[in-house]
Amino acid sequence: KLSGGEAVSQKTLRWRRRIGTISEMRSPRTLEVWRLGTVNYLKSLKIQDKLVSERKAHQIPDTLLSLQHPPTYTLGKRRTDHNLLIPQSELTKIGAELHYTQRGGDITFHGPHQAILYPIISLRGIGYGARNYVETLERSMIEFASMYGVKARPGNKCETGVWVGDRKIGAIGVRISSGITSHGLAFNIDPDMKYFEHIVPCGIADKEVTSLKRETDDLLPSEEVVHEQLITCFAKAFSYDDVVWKEDPAVILDTKDNE
Repeated sequence: KLSGGEAVSQKTLRWRRRIGTISEMRSPRTLEVWRLGTVNYLKSLKIQDKLVSERKAHQIPDTLLSLQHPPTYTLGKRRTDHNLLIPQSELTKIGAELHYTQRGGDITFHGPHQAILYPIISLRGIGYGARNYVETLERSMIEFASMYGVKARPGNKCETGVWVGDRKIGAIGVRISSGITSHGLAFNIDPDMKYFEHIVPCGIADKEVTSLKRETDDLLPSEEVVHEQLITCFAKAFSYDDVVWKEDPAVILDTKDNE
């Protein structure tokens, strides 16, 4: 649904969805969502850095990137290389890349058929600390899993992310700079699980990794729908009143740089 009087180009379509009831005690809060499809990992870092700077300067509202990556292993700032179980020289043979990041958390895998959300939001604006933020990310994934009859839970002590029994279904690795978040969460829809055999996922040994496809008896809809459902759970968990879906990824991807 288009907002009244808003100019809409042929390339950009913006529509709004009401989330919950606006509290009379505060101004309505808006989340802008960019659905970017498959994005190279380094490109996603550049986009996040740009948006973090703009959010710090109050040039943009809270923003959420929804995307997937080509097969990619990432290490957090602790640099736990020992949890990569394959020589780096072998990565090209399995079609994967390795990147070092400034996020928290240990090694993880990103790839096709995985829903990734990178929130660029002001924690000060919502009165959240780091712990509350991570717990709310967990809650959004748990709520999403429940839509498919999957009973997920937060990790036990020293276990990050979201679990189904002793099987990990959702990973979390965040960075917070001057109260602005980046990086975020990755929820396994139906990725190629063989890639996880080459790492100690999130540094937790002797635990399995699972996916929504493996854990539910439901027939999954298209991945576009699945991503939208996860985003809706995120918006609800963080009490956004309004979600603006941005429909022209070229605006933010700056595709000319990739040619």
